[in-house]
Amino acid sequence: MNTSVNIGSLKLRNPIMNASGTFGLDEYDKYIDFSKIGALVAKSVTRNPKQGNRPPRIVEVDSGVLNCVGLQNTGVQLQLENKIPKLRKIDTNIIVSISNHSVEDFKASAQMLDKVDGAAGYEINVSCPNVEEGGKTFGQSSEQTYNVVRTVRDIIKAPIIVKLTPNVTDIVPIAKAAVEAGADGLTVANTYIGMAVDLDTKKPVLGNIIGGLSGAAVKPLTLRLVYNIHKALDIPIVASGGVYTAGDALEYLLVGATAVQVGTANFIKPDIMTDIVEGIKKFMIEKNIEDINDFIGSLIK
Repeated sequence: MNTSVNIGSLKLRNPIMNASGTFGLDEYDKYIDFSKIGALVAKSVTRNPKQGNRPPRIVEVDSGVLNCVGLQNTGVQLQLENKIPKLRKIDTNIIVSISNHSVEDFKASAQMLDKVDGAAGYEINVSCPNVEEGGKTFGQSSEQTYNVVRTVRDIIKAPIIVKLTPNVTDIVPIAKAAVEAGADGLTVANTYIGMAVDLDTKKPVLGNIIGGLSGAAVKPLTLRLVYNIHKALDIPIVASGGVYTAGDALEYLLVGATAVQVGTANFIKPDIMTDIVEGIKKFMIEKNIEDINDFIGSLIK
């Protein structure tokens, strides 16, 4: 039985990985055997340290979670000094996630992180506001997406996976721009913008007022995005949104995803990714599937 998949030159032992920012190394290493998942995606890092948004930063809503953490991190330099050495010791592919608010910061971050020994690939998060363009998210513009990806591609030779925002009218042209700029794969997708209010206080629940919705509620929406991109482009897709079970992951593979990220579910059950891997293997045995790649994109229309 073969569960391995490829994203460019990056080979994963199976299609399961975590979503960036939902899986702390020090908190989870006691609960999960990293060698049993396809990859570990580190929390997004920016060129300079970020304090993040004011609290409250997270709230549970019907069928999901809203968060407005705000990319809190210590910046590239401290990541290189403190976090990266720990990542090298983990027995799986390490994917370093990069996010920034200007093309120049993406360039500087890429130049620093390209020297990292042990990074199997990089995820480029284009879902952040571009301060040089009035705060519009990079990933809401084909041109800006191309500029970011091309800038990073010119520096980094390892596989690049571009994380797209779902908060657009049509995601396919933006996906095409990322591919034309040199992306080896696409993560589809980041969170959906939403908000929650408190009837008693008449105030927003989140400190930032708005936040990103993740969890079970977004799976049907993201499933459609994966399907549409798979129809339009020959590019590996990493599906991300509402995966709690092997069945959820398999649905994404069926419509064309090459791999699947698990996010919110990690907060509920820290070792859920290994459960999902075992569930996929069980499904393959039951359905006489020898190679998971034969199942990927096999939706009957």
